[in-house]
Order: sequence, then structure tokens, then C-alpha cells
Amino acid sequence: MSKSLKRVTRALQDLGIETEIKELGLARTAQQAADVAGCALDQIAKSMIFKGLESGQAILFLTAGGNLVDTAKASTAAQEPLGKADAALIRAQTGFAIGGVAPVGHLNPIRAFLDPRLLEFSEIWAAAGTPHHVFPISPALLLEKTGAQISDFTQ
Repeated sequence: MSKSLKRVTRALQDLGIETEIKELGLARTAQQAADVAGCALDQIAKSMIFKGLESGQAILFLTAGGNLVDTAKASTAAQEPLGKADAALIRAQTGFAIGGVAPVGHLNPIRAFLDPRLLEFSEIWAAAGTPHHVFPISPALLLEKTGAQISDFTQ
């Protein structure tokens, strides 16, 4: 088990979240992840990371699998201009590689925003620290445990 997967497993346990992590195999897209998880595309909670151009910090946007982040709306939500977060910033702040950023278990605190589309489901699936692992969770519980703000930041 990778360090990242162990960290997410421990974070979920520490938060009192009982869930089972599922291995996806070679799922590289949200649609492929949904197919393996047996859920709708929008039940995949994509972790999109941007760099705050004033703060220099990584900012997490949890969005439904079929949605795209609108950078102007996301900048408004974050109250600062946003740019592309490079792999080094993402790894330094979250401890995860691109493609496997979990909503919990970050090495450092991160501001997070949640797409309201995710709240339309009783269960969603989020990355578990690797590009090949996901876990199911209720969106309300995810919102509570991440401290994310609900915000309209999609196209």
C-alpha cells in the first residue's frame, strides 16, 4: 500500500468515516472511474487544484465528474486570481500526485470549495490518494469533514 493511500485510510479513520476504498485499475478519466465504481459520471468528485496567485497556496475545488471549473467563477469564490498549480506545489501542499488528490489526508491545510451538483447524490466517489483508488462517501459528510464551502464555480 502506498504512503498516500495509507495516509487517506488513516485520515478517514481519524475523521470517523467508515468506508471501503476501491481499486480502479487503469481508470484515467472521470468517466472510466464512474464505470468501474458503477455510478453516474457526476458522482465522481474530481479534485481540481489551482494556485492562488496572491497567496501562493494550492486551492482545492471538488467538482462533479461531468463539470468543468470556470476559472473566473473559481477566482471569485477564492477571492483571488487563480492560475495553474504545478505538480511541485500540489505535492508540497497536499502530499498527493496529480490524478490522486484526495479531499482528506493533506499534509498541510487547504482551502476547499464544493460543487453543489455533488449534493444532489446520496453517495459520491472521491480519490483515495492515488490515481487508482477511490472511496464512496455521502456528499454532506464530505462537506462537513473537509470544511469546504459550497460554491458555483463550474461552467
